[in-house]
Amino acid sequence: MSCSRPLRVFRAARPILLAVIIGLMPMVTGLNALAASSDWAVNEGGRMRLILLPEGPDGLRLGALVIEPKPGWITYWKEPGDVGIPPAITPAPGAPYTVEDLGFPIPKVMESGEITDVGYDEPVTLPLTLKNAPDSMGVTLNAFVGVCQNICIPFQADLRVPPDEAGVSNPVEAALVRSARAQVPPGPAPDFHVVAHELSADRKELTIRLKMPTSGEAPKAFVRGPSGHVFVEATTSQGAEGETLLTLPIGKLPKKYDVSGKEWGLLVVSGGRAMETKLAFD
Repeated sequence: MSCSRPLRVFRAARPILLAVIIGLMPMVTGLNALAASSDWAVNEGGRMRLILLPEGPDGLRLGALVIEPKPGWITYWKEPGDVGIPPAITPAPGAPYTVEDLGFPIPKVMESGEITDVGYDEPVTLPLTLKNAPDSMGVTLNAFVGVCQNICIPFQADLRVPPDEAGVSNPVEAALVRSARAQVPPGPAPDFHVVAHELSADRKELTIRLKMPTSGEAPKAFVRGPSGHVFVEATTSQGAEGETLLTLPIGKLPKKYDVSGKEWGLLVVSGGRAMETKLAFD
């Protein structure tokens, strides 16, 4: 089954990966934490499973969706590119628990011929948070992702984690969840944030003014516009007050699309730092 999404995507250099070697983490914070996981769901392009940690004092339950594409296959970021399916994870119908958030590490831009994909060409772990899912309750989440090689295959499965009655310690899975959370880009910081942004009157160019650390290399930007649109080619220049200016060409937006009142997503990678935020338009 082929899944195509009409989209204009621009080239960007490979982003910096935040590397964490789980097996060498000394005495991980979650060493005594419990973890439970679902069975692996398998299809032609790879496999995936769900990991959950015990409920915390705040009533939330941390976990992760582990996706392992087969060699030569890829899976996708929250905005996938020319052809692809963004990951989605939802509770079973009627379940009392909710998915509060789903995080993504820095993606890659991958090109094959005229097709540009934004995602991951190796195993990736997406951290998530559940609310109202006590340890005594079994949890079933429906995961829907895309795995692609020559074609894009929808991969959907109900992933069930049974009640955590035995209380068996699993420091490896606890470390995996915490490592995944550490790889999600943080929000703005005093030395790394958006000062201003503007979409040109003809809607063909987006300018972003940033205060950001100097890394000695050009920053990389991922801008998520309307659903199905991602822009990842940025020209860098210096602003009058020392800020960094990013200028991105904007492809054809949906007909009659009104940007007023909308929010676009922004991820900027600079050296060993990354920052993710939203761009609100008046």
